[in-house]
Amino acid sequence: MLNLLIGEKLAIVSHKVQTTRHRIKGILTEKNYQVIFSDSPGIIEPKYKLHEKMMQAVKNSLEDADVALLILDIKDDWVLCDHIFSSLKLKVPAIVVINKIDTAGQKKLQDAISFFTGKTYSSKIIAISAKENRYKEEILKNILEFLPEGEKFYDEDEITDLSTRFFVAELIREKIYDLFEEEIPYQTTVIVQEFKEKTTLVKIRAEIIVHRESQKAIILGEGGKMIRKLGIASREEIEKFLSGTGEKQKVFLELFVKVRDKWREREDYLREFGY
Repeated sequence: MLNLLIGEKLAIVSHKVQTTRHRIKGILTEKNYQVIFSDSPGIIEPKYKLHEKMMQAVKNSLEDADVALLILDIKDDWVLCDHIFSSLKLKVPAIVVINKIDTAGQKKLQDAISFFTGKTYSSKIIAISAKENRYKEEILKNILEFLPEGEKFYDEDEITDLSTRFFVAELIREKIYDLFEEEIPYQTTVIVQEFKEKTTLVKIRAEIIVHRESQKAIILGEGGKMIRKLGIASREEIEKFLSGTGEKQKVFLELFVKVRDKWREREDYLREFGY
């Protein structure tokens, strides 16, 4: 949804849960308004320190928000969503966004709208498919109803406050979610150690951090097959991201795999890795 509203790929996408780990700001500036979106991790029960950091990002997003978008998949458990949304104890208006309506029939959609109508946290309900551009104006129109007037925080050409290095690491992580199953994506993080822009290409060196030697072997693959596959997919996505709408940007990408035992539980590693 963030990507739809900003018109750029800022948030990585995967069918697997818990893909988003950081708070990502997207800045949309038009003639009469500037809206700053905070895309936060999904709400979960923390099981280790990384989860605690993710939930702190959710809390920070809510503390300085003027309106909250409570997004659910139409096929989610509505009772569980209601429990989670109620537990937030919001102090700002909230729009319940029922997403992926292209995957369900009209009756299920009407049932979902009826279920969330009248909930204490719900100022408005909208139904969308975030992969379809035609919903963008409707979403913005509903958001703008709740936003106060004020001065712009950012210049007109800024679309985020995060660095290019951050997004490069996220794009590599997205491909890990695509290519590997089970616990591998959840026990992996990516650190960009080098990002050098040269005349003809951008040279990037990144480290993939895993929990165990066995996970390192899986990411490398037999004869290095999997890490080559990961490198090709990541490089293509990074080139697309860096090129934008301009001339294609060539990228030279080097990937290394390092083992950091129980990095998700250790404060020193989490700080070093940007969490």
